[in-house]
Amino acid sequence: MFKIITDNGADLPKSYLEQHQVDCMFLSTILDGEVIAGKDKDLSAVDFYRMLKDGAKPTTSQIGPGDAIAYFEEHQNETDEFLYVGLSSGLSGTIDSVRSGVEDFLNSHPGKKIEVVDSLTGSPGEGLLVCYAVMMRDEGKTLEETAGWLRDHAKNVLLAITVDNLFDLWRGGRVSRTSAMVGSLVSIKPFIIVDHEGKLQVAKKIRGRRKSLQYLVDYMDSHMGSYREANRQLIVINHGNVPDDAALTADMVKTRFGFENIMIGNVGPMIGTHTGPSIVVIAFLGEDREA
Repeated sequence: MFKIITDNGADLPKSYLEQHQVDCMFLSTILDGEVIAGKDKDLSAVDFYRMLKDGAKPTTSQIGPGDAIAYFEEHQNETDEFLYVGLSSGLSGTIDSVRSGVEDFLNSHPGKKIEVVDSLTGSPGEGLLVCYAVMMRDEGKTLEETAGWLRDHAKNVLLAITVDNLFDLWRGGRVSRTSAMVGSLVSIKPFIIVDHEGKLQVAKKIRGRRKSLQYLVDYMDSHMGSYREANRQLIVINHGNVPDDAALTADMVKTRFGFENIMIGNVGPMIGTHTGPSIVVIAFLGEDREA
């Protein structure tokens, strides 16, 4: 059986990773030259977003080729086959670094197989792909079958994203200070998607928090297409540190579509550095990433 690996860009709970035998490599969150979240450094979402509120300005660092080589050297005796599902190449250089490290590792370990899959998404979208990889592995699919399905369907993983505070996006470098100031004055909430290149795009501006959360569900309704009836449709909802808004969004999803298979989690420090605590994001299978 092949081993599934992801990175902390997927924001999957530690309990899920342990329960389903999924391993994790780590991008680092750095503050004042010190790694505060990453490999061997746990930091809860509540504590992290409290730090942001208090004025902390962390940065992030991708996984390097040497990190990938070190990981596979450490775990090479566990299996001959590995599947790595990584953070979008449109958001980070991590996937290319891992590919480089994997190439070097395989050159000296010809008996091993490693499939590297660019998720073309992040946080709950990347996590959703990992969940489907787990389902396929547990059904007895091969490494090649699973990796092929993930690549074929990566762009069918759609994200619907909003934030309540535009200054969070400004601090994360996603909007200008002027846009944040003007938008906040008139209660503008951006609706954000991940495009076909795996990059974030502001697709719409909505007035009012509740309406912006409702629009996440409206976007699902108009973009699920044939996947609406998929009997394995899993919905993942992540939030920074706004559990009530995430619960409200989950209730709207259940009411609109009847879906019960909904996983709710946190956007962790690595992604949250760029989005802030007010983010709510839904990941689901759909037809097209167009806005």
